[in-house]
Amino acid sequence: MKTNVYSLDGSSARQVELPKQFHEEVREEIIRRAVLSDESREYQPKGAYPFAGIQTSAEYRGRKESYGSLKNRGQAMLPREIRPKGLMGKVRRIPSSVKGRRAHPPKVEKVLIENVNKKEYRKALVSAIAATADISLIKARGHEYSGVAPIVFEDSFEKLGKTSEVVKALGKFVGADLERAKEGRKRRTGTRRRKSGTKTPRSALIVVAGGKINSAARNLAGVDVVSVDKLRVKDLAPGTHAGRLTIYTEAALKKIAEL
Repeated sequence: MKTNVYSLDGSSARQVELPKQFHEEVREEIIRRAVLSDESREYQPKGAYPFAGIQTSAEYRGRKESYGSLKNRGQAMLPREIRPKGLMGKVRRIPSSVKGRRAHPPKVEKVLIENVNKKEYRKALVSAIAATADISLIKARGHEYSGVAPIVFEDSFEKLGKTSEVVKALGKFVGADLERAKEGRKRRTGTRRRKSGTKTPRSALIVVAGGKINSAARNLAGVDVVSVDKLRVKDLAPGTHAGRLTIYTEAALKKIAEL
């Protein structure tokens, strides 16, 4: 299957043969599993402070021979604070006590990553790439685009260094989708106060082999730029839904053919 290669002014320069990866079967169940694996690698491990609830003078004195033993005193033999003259204070340290430790706190050592076999992940990546050439899947994701997929630019597209230049080059093709992402920004619901207080719809993904376009396109709402070497299934199918509107360069297609 051949597709047009566009120049920066939007005109069709020539045609290029798409790599065999674009002809693969789209396996949504494998893509979903790979995306969840990618997302699990971004989880932040959390755990309790190791000494939480036990930084106290409380001691357990249950043995009869111990100094100040609680045995045969009519008191529960639990860890208690040490007071002057051998007196015993309030119960501390145990989970059922006031200001005691938690019974089963979260641990940093917990395994959060969901691993996927290498061949299975590669199959998911190729399948997600093939989905970017299916216009029906692109429309099903909500993208406002009705042209030919995928969109391929000349390698000079990677050398653009200004946001205005990127907008001018993309305007003819994905201008409506860029506007959809910009107008679709909204605040997160609820009373959570955090830095990322807005949600932005996903727009076009730009896959390149290198260049400085990353700094030029990062201010566009919903647009992501990624190198082929760092391409993940999560980039091609955000939210486990395949068919993201994707823009490639000729150099990127050559590297994809080597996958």
